[in-house]
Amino acid sequence: MSPEWSFPLADTIYDVAVIGGGPAGYTAAIRGAEYGLKVALIDSSDKLGGTCLKVGCIPTKALLFNAEIWDHLKHAAEFGIEGIGTPALNWAAVLKRKDGIVTKHIKGLDFLMKKNKVAVIQGTGRLTGPAQTGVHTVELTAADGAVSQVQAKNILLATGSAAKMIPGLTPGDRILTNIEILSIPQPPKSLVVIGAGAVGLEFASIFRSFGTEITILEFLPRIAPVEDEEVSKELTRLFKKRGIDVNTGAKVEKVETTETGVRVSFIDVNGKQQIKEAEKVLVAVGRAGLTANIGIEKTKIELERGLVKVNESQETAEPGIFAIGDIVSGLPQLAHVGSMCGMVAVAKIAGRKYRPVRRDRIPGCTYTEPQIGSVGLTEAQAKEKGYEIKVGKFPFAGNSKATILGNHDGFVKIVSDAKYGEILGVHILGPQATELIAEAVAVMELEGTVEELMFTIHAHPTLAESLLDAYGAVEGMAINA
Repeated sequence: MSPEWSFPLADTIYDVAVIGGGPAGYTAAIRGAEYGLKVALIDSSDKLGGTCLKVGCIPTKALLFNAEIWDHLKHAAEFGIEGIGTPALNWAAVLKRKDGIVTKHIKGLDFLMKKNKVAVIQGTGRLTGPAQTGVHTVELTAADGAVSQVQAKNILLATGSAAKMIPGLTPGDRILTNIEILSIPQPPKSLVVIGAGAVGLEFASIFRSFGTEITILEFLPRIAPVEDEEVSKELTRLFKKRGIDVNTGAKVEKVETTETGVRVSFIDVNGKQQIKEAEKVLVAVGRAGLTANIGIEKTKIELERGLVKVNESQETAEPGIFAIGDIVSGLPQLAHVGSMCGMVAVAKIAGRKYRPVRRDRIPGCTYTEPQIGSVGLTEAQAKEKGYEIKVGKFPFAGNSKATILGNHDGFVKIVSDAKYGEILGVHILGPQATELIAEAVAVMELEGTVEELMFTIHAHPTLAESLLDAYGAVEGMAINA
């Protein structure tokens, strides 16, 4: 099923024109339609979903689930499962399943656009300047080069981001970004991962499960650098336990192709020259917002390091033009952040109530093995802000459900305000951390205190009980540790 693409109509003035069909853009379009607004969604691709659905979050997590199953199969005998012999990896089937998941949800988006009567217009949208008599004009260039216009009272910029590349390198079959690595014909025998943020760590985890020799090179002093320092330290230990070569404080000097693969030259933390050869290299050094060539220079929109500055309703310095998603300055480039920013913007346009996105209420998730889920201030950040804090920490080794799952590495860490007991940050490393963190986000939104949460019943046996014990640990009263 392909989308029923609309064509721009000269006499149609939309309430909102959204430029970009990723999670930020399509969420804003649907919510705007639910508010009764007349919405156009402009995207240069013939498939909605953006990076997240097509070459990001969704396919990556599909591979991570395959890796999790594969890891369980390695230890099948421990669970009393015998007679399966030596498992064989059918990588083509793995990729087929991954692609099937992506296709299913692309079709789902097509259905939602029709259901909500959103006009989906294929083409590249560019701003033409300020509104004229209350109406903005978007220049639309079709795939065949034809140029037309879309008119709207408000515009939402949701053009997304692209992987940054080390200068002088070009992605190909050996030098990979998140796009190329998702379609390689076989797991490589060896892989150097440059960058230890979420993307680099997730792919390192995936391919290590499938037997690839992994080397991580991170310029900063620790992997997962945005996380609490204790999380980074323990993840490093667990990655090394899995046989992953973790190098922090590493400065990459040169990446070159060889007859059999790639050669990476770097300066290690001790200042010594090192060379690592591998079959492939993944460049995961961050993402750049796609703010060029969309007409920003024709408006009052302000940029900060190439990203768009907005107010609490996501509106730019140009009245009637909003920015959401990966192009927004000051917010992490996460799909769920873009989606919420989109909902905030259209609520403002529709005159509905909304709550601005708070940086300290955004959950961060890294789907490695073990997983990371975090929200709020790290211990160091809380101290820097002048809080007198109390910290509680509970290991999954004391959680019965984690033992049942055979997955008890990691811990839950609570950072709280010592005076009032308010939860300032929650940091989880362990099984299903990316699911468990949702409770912490809700707790912090409602300004929950340690005292209240120590008397909040958590079902037994569950991984969620680890949070109850961690709340108790703040007061030195964890039951199971």
